[in-house]
Amino acid sequence: MTDQITPVTVDPGAARCPGPSTRDIILEDSTPTPEALLTESYEFEGDTDIPYEEFTSAAYAQAEHDHMWGRTWQWACREEHIPEPGDYYVYDVGDRSAVVVRGPDGSIKAFHNACLHRGTQLKPPASMGYSPKLRCPFHGWTWDLDGQLVDLPCEWDFPHVDDDSFQLPQIRTGLWGGFVFVNFDDCPPELMAAPLEEYLGVLPDHFANWDLGDRYVEVHIRKKLPANWKASAEAFLEAYHILETHSQSIYSAGDANAQYDVFGDNVTRFIHTIATPSPHLPPEKRPDEQTMLNMLMGRKNPDDDVPTLAEGERARDVYARHMQQVLGEQYDNDFSHLSVAETIDSIEYHLFPNAFFFPGLQIPLCYRFRPDGPDPDRCIYEVLYLRPKPRSGKVPEPAEPHDLDVDDSYTTVPGLPTSLGQVLDQDTTNLAAQTRGFKSSKKRGQTLGNYQEVRARHLQNMVRRYITEGRGAAGSSPTPSPSNQGVST
Repeated sequence: MTDQITPVTVDPGAARCPGPSTRDIILEDSTPTPEALLTESYEFEGDTDIPYEEFTSAAYAQAEHDHMWGRTWQWACREEHIPEPGDYYVYDVGDRSAVVVRGPDGSIKAFHNACLHRGTQLKPPASMGYSPKLRCPFHGWTWDLDGQLVDLPCEWDFPHVDDDSFQLPQIRTGLWGGFVFVNFDDCPPELMAAPLEEYLGVLPDHFANWDLGDRYVEVHIRKKLPANWKASAEAFLEAYHILETHSQSIYSAGDANAQYDVFGDNVTRFIHTIATPSPHLPPEKRPDEQTMLNMLMGRKNPDDDVPTLAEGERARDVYARHMQQVLGEQYDNDFSHLSVAETIDSIEYHLFPNAFFFPGLQIPLCYRFRPDGPDPDRCIYEVLYLRPKPRSGKVPEPAEPHDLDVDDSYTTVPGLPTSLGQVLDQDTTNLAAQTRGFKSSKKRGQTLGNYQEVRARHLQNMVRRYITEGRGAAGSSPTPSPSNQGVST
């Protein structure tokens, strides 16, 4: 089977799957494809092994905490999580904790989630709700939503406490796509990390027609995973695993011919097509266009309502129009302006270090991975299902988080399509075995593909740069190093 896609040996990183590429496929669509999806941006980033200790070492995880998590922009919540003055949301990553608040004037601020008296957290981890003031549950020290100290019990005993110097320390915030971002960076201004607008790179331009702020949270999942956050993220950065992990999908999804792009320091992307067979399938096993459409639309009986394709018509085009109509009716919206690719394909952008955004209509996901405490073998996987806001009627409230433990199935989450739950189960079931393999393997590093796994390598290169270089002055953009040697911590 794999003989069908054996490439000719060429310069490192230049090999591609024989046959139609993602670009070739979407250029044949019945609707014009946005230029952003036709743009290709790949550079070879090295081919040496990634040491397993960079996943398993507590010292390396601490180095990430010390040098990376405090210098990078991460989305903390959606704006609709804190719609009214007094609403708050707590974002935790490692030992860091931010309490994001909506102030009386509607502005959004974030503060370090710790009392300036004896350090007690002002709000519990992963909590959200309404709180017109930030009051410490231990001794009652209280700040308003601008961070001003407004109540100090037994003030007579604290003549050394000055209100101005005891303001809650703020955390930098930014807004994009309906998300509230935070950056814990507390360097001097001249060394501070770049502002969010610069950090986002191509995202604002690429998402100009995909306004994530015009969506609401239909499903929200928080899942504990028995794996390092980077290993978990890597499982979602490539389509190479589809053949084995999601073998049911190879009849209707491209994989080996997926497109991978790296846009500067902080943004990477893949695009893999739907309603196209995997290049791994030999010609005699590839479904014809009518069979493909029958599969996609769930036809089980001859009298099921599935269109008959005209001569030369592609299942991709008809299926996209069908989904535009179905989802338009379901979400009181008009999606007829979207291209075929925007409607049905798997388009995934990654914003370093931990955020994933899918702009497509049929796959409306957003997720992130965070360390779960100091154990490098644990992380939290958080999934948002972002649906378009209806054009009439009330926009639904954001879904409450649904917590899953390590062995809980995504298929138990109310509102999540069962088929997606099954795919997510397949994705994360591998991770415990991979973690065990990191520790039992005689070979002490993972070997990545030059093209299909370039996004995983880029993630590792970027983490390593933060640790070894400290990321210098604001806006600095040194070239990613192709070296993949371990970092001494």
